Amino acid sequence: MVGTVWGLLVLNTLGSAGARTIIPLPRSLIQMVTMGALAAAFALALAVNLRLRVRPSAFVLLLTLLLVPSVISSANLESGFGALFRCARLALFVGTLWLLSRWWDGGLTFVRHHIRMYFAVLGSVAVGALAAPGAAMPDLYGGRLVGALWPLTPPQIGQYAAVIIGLTVLLVLGRRTDRAGAAVIIVPSLVLLALTHTRTATLGLLIGLTLATGSLLLTSAVARRFFTWAVLCAVVAAVGFASALRAWFLRGQSQEHLTSLTGRAKVWDALLAAPRTTTEKLFGMGLGDKSFGGLPIDNSWLAVYHEQGWTGVTLVAAVVLVLSGVALLRPPSLARACAIFLISYCAIASYTEAGLGDASPYLLHLAVAASLLAAPAAAAPRTTPRTPRRHVPRWAQDRR
Repeated sequence: MVGTVWGLLVLNTLGSAGARTIIPLPRSLIQMVTMGALAAAFALALAVNLRLRVRPSAFVLLLTLLLVPSVISSANLESGFGALFRCARLALFVGTLWLLSRWWDGGLTFVRHHIRMYFAVLGSVAVGALAAPGAAMPDLYGGRLVGALWPLTPPQIGQYAAVIIGLTVLLVLGRRTDRAGAAVIIVPSLVLLALTHTRTATLGLLIGLTLATGSLLLTSAVARRFFTWAVLCAVVAAVGFASALRAWFLRGQSQEHLTSLTGRAKVWDALLAAPRTTTEKLFGMGLGDKSFGGLPIDNSWLAVYHEQGWTGVTLVAAVVLVLSGVALLRPPSLARACAIFLISYCAIASYTEAGLGDASPYLLHLAVAASLLAAPAAAAPRTTPRTPRRHVPRWAQDRR
């Protein structure tokens, strides 16, 4: 049931905007499915946790506090009634995480749920690419891989592929899965990641794996061997395939276009230059679609500043800092390495992707990290008292 709830949360965060699908899906239908998935997730989580047992979690507490600036700014209706609807969605999302926190015990259960669910999403992408290659790699996206069955953009697919690749590699290093099973997940995901030409996901995967593997070097000989071979392969690739890697990285864009971060810098400058009242600076403009002037913001920190103000930025920064601090204080372990990978990936992706201030895959990644960093649950006390031994006189004892 908990795995089903997690899968419904993943479905809710897939979004409703993206490429054209093989079978045209009305956006209203997609939104109904995703919101229905969130409502079902909350209902199921409540059904398996009727006594409302939750574990103390600074991560979920900070997300709960993030609702305050969201509601304050959205109540002005400057972003329309959709802002209040998004607040309700965020509240339901956070409430489901509270209910699931009962099972956060520092184990790898949610890591496995995470890998399974996103691998299923990537499976739908692969099926769409095989069924209709033209629709899966349209000219509108420069020939990059998109979702042909469900409207997924290249950055989304790249993010999902990078996250499950990194987590599966760490499970192999920790000897929690066999290499054959891991190859079934890693190899197809690497192919899909390469077809998306997503630079942020690739850099997040490489840097996140480097930091996570580095945290295991002192305690794992397997991690030391993997790190050594990875460095050697990186040097060989940089020397022998430099031109091919550069062409893949540029994606046919000019150096100037790359320097401006594919036009993102212009939107960021306009957002920061826009006049705002004191209230808008503190609490933002209300939850929206993460856009400014009709263009995507594509930066988590600026998106939070625009929608939830400096209060939201402070709370989101506290989320990242608290998880990072706890991860650094934990002794070396596989769970700690997975958490470091997820936290570092989200921190890197936050520069060119939005989502840290609203219900999104990035908050699910951080929720998995929080479950990995939770202290193991204490053993339940004995509920039935021991039956006192009856005193038997010495003369009555059996002397046989």
